[in-house]
Amino acid sequence: MLIKSRFMIGSAMAVLALSACSKATDAPADGAKSVIAATVNGKPISTKQVDMIMKQQAAQGMPDNPEMRKMVIDNLAMASLVAQEAVKKGLDKSGDVADQLEMMKTNVLAQGYVDDFLKNSPVTDADYAAEYAKIKEATAGSEFSARHILVDKEDDAKAIIAKLKKDVKQFAALAKAQSKDPGSKDKGGELGWFDPRSMVPEFGTAVTKLEKGKFTEEPVKSQYGYHVIIVDDNRAKEAPTLEQVKPRLTQQIQQQNLKKFLDGLKEKAKIEIIGEKAASASASASAAASAPAAAAPAASK
Repeated sequence: MLIKSRFMIGSAMAVLALSACSKATDAPADGAKSVIAATVNGKPISTKQVDMIMKQQAAQGMPDNPEMRKMVIDNLAMASLVAQEAVKKGLDKSGDVADQLEMMKTNVLAQGYVDDFLKNSPVTDADYAAEYAKIKEATAGSEFSARHILVDKEDDAKAIIAKLKKDVKQFAALAKAQSKDPGSKDKGGELGWFDPRSMVPEFGTAVTKLEKGKFTEEPVKSQYGYHVIIVDDNRAKEAPTLEQVKPRLTQQIQQQNLKKFLDGLKEKAKIEIIGEKAASASASASAAASAPAAAAPAASK
């Protein structure tokens, strides 16, 4: 409980610090009366602040009940009281505290702007259609169910192929006995269903050239060794439906739109990195100062 209480005090401090940064009045912008949870020396603590803390605590797995809310209000009250004392001492006007408050204000405003942008920039049907078309294109084609035997030497692969030509039913036993692929060896070389494009190029190309029930009559060399492959089945690959991928697409498109917007803001802004100039000037001065010293030995010869 001690650890939890400390976390709540930290959260309360953060919220109150942000409140101190803001010049907004305690009353809502629309003029509606704010619901007050408590007051500290006349300064109100709103239920909205309490709700913010409770939301943070819920993310940590803590319950939202009257007892917990009372604890949060107590911590907010204590944080408010200490913050008022800090203001009396002028800690909010200078030094590290003032810098931290400004940084927090900047971050909260930036996040608020991003949230507002996303809220007011809905993903259109055209956006979904364009991104879904890319998914369908990427998933077009066939997928295969195949087995393989992987060995180090080409001669070993050729010997396996010779045995399969006599009796293809030996494939599973040969895979278990000779394959060095730990992922498929014990399953008789079975790889399950896969898109050839997900395999190393040599393997994927060989698979697409095989008919159902056929095996490679020449070893297929890849970076892993020599493969003997047999295709058990193939089928047209089905793309996921738009509804299945829509949540992911929504987030992806929003991120793309946000990045494009922010890149545009940055392009129009005048951003000057003072620190880089200072570092560059310092490096140049240091090089200039060391140049005569470096030249001196050569001159003395």
